[in-house]
Amino acid sequence: MSKWREDLIYYGGLLQVKVRFRSFALGPITDSTSGSSITLCRSCLSTLRQTPRRHASTVALPIEIAPIGPSPSGQAAPPLTASESRSLTYKIQASVLLSRPPLLTRDLTPFEKSYFLYQRRLNERLALPFTRYFYYQKGTPGDVEWKRKIKDRLTPARDIGRYSGYGDEAWNDEVLVGDRMSEPEEQIQALVSDAEDREARSIAGRGKRDDVVEKPRGRVTEADEKGDTRSLNRSLTRTLYLVVKEKRGLNSGEWMFPGCALEAKESLHTAAERIIVQTGGINMNTWVVGNMPVGHQVFNYPQSKVSKEQSIETRGEKTFYMKARMMAGQANLKDNKFDLEDFQWLVKEELQKAIHPRDFAAVKNILADR
Repeated sequence: MSKWREDLIYYGGLLQVKVRFRSFALGPITDSTSGSSITLCRSCLSTLRQTPRRHASTVALPIEIAPIGPSPSGQAAPPLTASESRSLTYKIQASVLLSRPPLLTRDLTPFEKSYFLYQRRLNERLALPFTRYFYYQKGTPGDVEWKRKIKDRLTPARDIGRYSGYGDEAWNDEVLVGDRMSEPEEQIQALVSDAEDREARSIAGRGKRDDVVEKPRGRVTEADEKGDTRSLNRSLTRTLYLVVKEKRGLNSGEWMFPGCALEAKESLHTAAERIIVQTGGINMNTWVVGNMPVGHQVFNYPQSKVSKEQSIETRGEKTFYMKARMMAGQANLKDNKFDLEDFQWLVKEELQKAIHPRDFAAVKNILADR
């Protein structure tokens, strides 16, 4: 019994291949095209029997979609139009988030203020009593002054209010409602008053004045009181960010972060350093943090900009934000290269009101909350 099966017929432009084999017991097989005999082993014959059937139409399908040879109709492919030959691109820009870090710790919450005062009073209860005769000889002016102060505030500590760590009322060390002794301003005032009282008694005893007692500076500066947003000496507990305003151009009158387009073969890190110098001058000691951007924004133009000379179609802008720190100095727009007229140092909440909503949405998760 003989049974011929056509396994593969591949039709190409100039190529036709026919492979046939006979499915019977091991033995010679004669090729119908050349007449030569081929001997197959049992494993090869089993493999050929298990090969799935492939029809000629299935094999020829890719050739019909993308023929190797010339088109059957003999017509040439239509040429590409001008719009199809243009390369689509985006304008790459770098923008700098130049910030001044907080100079002071944040303000304490009411709970934290009460807790710290409680800890200091608890320390008074657990500490050994102060042996005044080790420091003051009995009957001396120092001993008299010591007794006067202990009678007034009941404790050697000067910043925990009227409290005694020994006796029947020692347990009452928590802050009472309405007691302002937990406020840092009250504690500072108590320390200053004690120093001034000592200074006044020194003047009365010797008839001359020692050095004036210096008070700590407040957390609210003169720039905060005047609302001077160009000063770095404001919002000392918050992070400030530099924004600038263009004098002319598409973004004239709008506040934005310093930035511009990248020059040829320029990295984002190098571009950020150049933008800082060309914006605020050389009198700023800054540090660009890292080589990678901390965020980006994609803006598509309402209508693409086409350059016929270079066959380039610009779809929009891609802005990459680089993080930088202000170490010392101040911005000076006198010799800036971007035609800027003004600058401000703003906190996050002020930025939301100043810059474009699209720009703030791109950086709101990057900006520090304090």
